[in-house]
Amino acid sequence: MTLLRSLKDTLHGFRLFVLFLVGRTPMHRFRIWMYRYVFGISIGRNTSLHWRAAFFAPEGVAIGSNSIIGNDCFLDGRSGLIIGNNVNIGGHVQIFTLEHDVQAKDFGVDGGPVEIGDRVYIASRSTILPGVAIGEGAVVAAGAVVTRNVEPFTIVGGVPARKIGERNPAINYTLGYHLPFQ
Repeated sequence: MTLLRSLKDTLHGFRLFVLFLVGRTPMHRFRIWMYRYVFGISIGRNTSLHWRAAFFAPEGVAIGSNSIIGNDCFLDGRSGLIIGNNVNIGGHVQIFTLEHDVQAKDFGVDGGPVEIGDRVYIASRSTILPGVAIGEGAVVAAGAVVTRNVEPFTIVGGVPARKIGERNPAINYTLGYHLPFQ
């Protein structure tokens, strides 16, 4: 059993290494193709994933159409991550679906799926923690740490993130930023 477990861990590590290398390839169409057809990420039409994205359990990640994922993002699909349509996620954003339970005797993990609604804007260097739902049209300010659900069209910021404003609900745009070598 130990040899089988070791082999399984090695293959999992190698898969994550190849995924890491794909993320560093400066050809957008190649990355999207690899993410979809080799690693099982559900990616909608006209979605852009900038380079150097990192994933944990990519098969648990689903991204809608016309969304933009900034450079150097970390997307955790272990408990499920759903990103809606026309979502703009800035660079260096981290989204976690599991975390260690510091109170558990075995230091086990706890968490839940993360759901991000349509037309959400998550600014650079924000962190979204497990089990959070971010409602349609919400905005997460740069550097915020989101520990709780965010209501639709609400603007949150800070550590931990708190409501700092409201967004006009009359938004109606389609994102579309694509460069071939990014």
